[in-house]
Amino acid sequence: MTAFIASLIFVVLAEMGDKTQLLAMAFACRIRWQTVMWGVFVATAANHLMAASAGSYLASIVPLTYIKIAAAASFIIFGLWTIRGDTLEGEDEKYTFSPFWTVTIAFFMAEMGDKTQLATIALAVEYNTIITVWMGTTLGMIISDGFGIIVGNVMGKHIPERAIKWASALIFIAFGGHGLYENLPKHVWSPLVIAGSLAALAVSMYGVARVGAARRT
Repeated sequence: MTAFIASLIFVVLAEMGDKTQLLAMAFACRIRWQTVMWGVFVATAANHLMAASAGSYLASIVPLTYIKIAAAASFIIFGLWTIRGDTLEGEDEKYTFSPFWTVTIAFFMAEMGDKTQLATIALAVEYNTIITVWMGTTLGMIISDGFGIIVGNVMGKHIPERAIKWASALIFIAFGGHGLYENLPKHVWSPLVIAGSLAALAVSMYGVARVGAARRT
């Protein structure tokens, strides 16, 4: 249950303002939102089953300590990625199948290598389980994309994107920092190393935020 809840929460947070959420909202402007949600579900279920399986396989062949350190570091990267934000680059116009298959294929391809897919791999590594992580991340995508479609398009209201992004990013970074503290040797954590790490993180967050603002402009 812990793996399921953690996977659901992390993917909901990661998906806010993500490229695939923007893609779902773009499709909902011209396709029935129910069709969009079914396409999102099928694409996510297939994609994240692959990702969770890959993460579980990695956990079985690589020493657990190294895996946990890599997973913790990846969560910090996901936090910075969230701050930067995503934009669509014509993904909603690449395919011309029936509405359902257009959404499904476009969403599946957009999710390949995306933050939420990589987060699914990291979560499967962290909890060393496939089914519960897969179920949690799939449901998280449905909740997040459904929220974006209904609030952003159907109700015509603006989502507080900036606040959501920063809250999500800080949770990712805090989770990753805790994971590094728990799994790296304790002698590594001298006051100088901690201060330097925090300073580097602050600079990275500022730089990524500036890059994200420039991309959106």
